[in-house]
Amino acid sequence: MATAPGHRPGPNLELHSQRVKGVGQYRVTLVPAVFLSLPATEARAGAANQLQNLFVTAPEGLKSELHGLSTARLAARSARFRPGTNPADVEAATKFALRSVARRYQRLSEEISELDEQLDRLVTEAAPELVAVEGVGTDTAAALLIAAGDNPERLRDEAAFAHLCGAAPIPASSGKTVRHRRNRRGNRDANRALHVIAVCRMSRDERTRRYVAKRTAEGKTKKEIIRCLKRYIAREIYRILSSLCLRKPSTPVP
Repeated sequence: MATAPGHRPGPNLELHSQRVKGVGQYRVTLVPAVFLSLPATEARAGAANQLQNLFVTAPEGLKSELHGLSTARLAARSARFRPGTNPADVEAATKFALRSVARRYQRLSEEISELDEQLDRLVTEAAPELVAVEGVGTDTAAALLIAAGDNPERLRDEAAFAHLCGAAPIPASSGKTVRHRRNRRGNRDANRALHVIAVCRMSRDERTRRYVAKRTAEGKTKKEIIRCLKRYIAREIYRILSSLCLRKPSTPVP
């Protein structure tokens, strides 16, 4: 259908919904069990711990050979061991175990890298404005996109979105003491994303560091300051998400 002169076409809600679902599918692929019912990232961390434990208990000759290597280099070195199919002594058995764990570590690293690459592309295509926000990375952007895509009705205003993310503080005042406590409800993955953004800004963003210094001088604790920051960030993210038209079209009232 031709577009009238001077008329700007509206957003393609169906296409954008498909993009959000695509991000969700890859995000879900990264999180579920990949090895022994653990998420890929946790499984790799477990493999790294096993490598270090095997290194600590290895015979002295093998330990000196591997001393000073980072986890990635230890895995690369161990993956090349040739202990044979029937190790007959302690050193050969340790090499066999190291090689097995190292190859598992490498497989998981390759899988995570492949998934991250796809996730980066999908998130950038779905919401380039979101990725451009200070402190927002691929993982945090994906979590926020999925929370919004799964709950489009919660984008009616920024207060509703803050409650969705568990970033709306709950009054806990007593007598003359005015205070708020942590909101433990809402989407915890989205809440974690806001927390990561807040902590990142506290360490790198000059404006946020000035705000932290000001609130600290007022007697606020670090936890209270982070709660305030998460509420401000939720407002900023809401404006971007609402501009992306993630909300489903409302049904006209007859």
